[in-house]
Order: sequence, then structure tokens, then C-alpha cells
Amino acid sequence: MSQGPAKRKPIKSNIFDVVPAPAEIPQNVLQKNFERVRACKGGEGIIEVGIADLFINWCRKNSLWYLYYATACCGIELMQGGASKYDFDRFGAVFRATPRQADMLMTAGTITHKMAERVQRIYAQMPEPKYVIAIGACTITGGPFYKDSYSVVKGVDLILPKVDVYVPGCPPRPEAWIEGIRNLQNLIMKTKNYGLKKA
Repeated sequence: MSQGPAKRKPIKSNIFDVVPAPAEIPQNVLQKNFERVRACKGGEGIIEVGIADLFINWCRKNSLWYLYYATACCGIELMQGGASKYDFDRFGAVFRATPRQADMLMTAGTITHKMAERVQRIYAQMPEPKYVIAIGACTITGGPFYKDSYSVVKGVDLILPKVDVYVPGCPPRPEAWIEGIRNLQNLIMKTKNYGLKKA
């Protein structure tokens, strides 16, 4: 007596416990957004504005094309993160080789004063909206070269106008990189593009 096909158990990943972004907007998120927009008085009283914000932010969050400036040991960790074990592509982060097509700059590793001008030029060539993730101790503060080296920039925030997410570590593991991408995605979802901006 056969009882039909056996139910398969879902495969659990033991690599890390980050869940990839859903393929569609969950219904409860849409419902909460409808209620929030209906409750607003003033310029954001139209439902379409709130839905447009939600939709555009959702699209931006799930299609982060990154350009990276990676040196030394952080560059090796980035290569590992782009490989099949961690696979940044699952989170919508796809590598682009040109700044004109990228909307996220990942700076990882030591930035010298000689290269600072090139990093600024790359940032200026990126289209708006653009985001920056600073990864590793050397990028955030100058790392172990902070006191003894005259040629190292003491933080990427000194040469770029804004840094959205900092990922500490020396070097940070790919799990930390993924957490930084997820934090940036959460920031993007809170952005107001068309709605009433509260002071």
C-alpha cells in the first residue's frame, strides 16, 4: 500500500541565518501602508502617493547594483561573498564594473591619499540615488595604519559626502557584509520619495 509521495522537509541552511528578500510585497505591508496613508491629513491624503513610495523603495532595495573599491584582506572577503557559498546576488546586490550603472559603492580596505581622488571621482560618476557602505576597520577609521602612516586616509567619511552603513571588522566576514546590505535595504524602505516629508 503506497500512501503517495512523501512530503519533503525544507532544506535548512547552516551557513547563516539571514532570510533573502521576498519575491513579492507581503499583503500585510500593503494593508499597513493603506491605513497609514488614509490616516494622514494634508498633502499625503492620496493613496497612490504612499503606494508609489512603497513600490519604488521596494524596487530599489531589491536591485542594488554595487561598484566596489576593495584592497588587501577586505577584497578577499568580498570575493568570497560574491562566490556561491554566500552569493550576494540573492539579496539583489549585483556587481557592476562601471560607476555609471552602479547605485551602491562598497569601499573596503585601505584608502590612501593617492587613491582618495579616484574614489571621489567614482562617487561623482554614480547616478542618484547613490549609497555607500564602508566595510572594514581600514575604511572606517584607518585601521592599524591610523597612527603610523601618513599616506592612509583616516576614514572614507572624510572624502565622501555621506556614508550610509558602516560594517566593522578586520576583515569582516561575508555574513557581516550581508548584514550591512540588509541594513541598507531597511534604510531604503524608509525613504520618502513623493509623500509628505515630516520635519
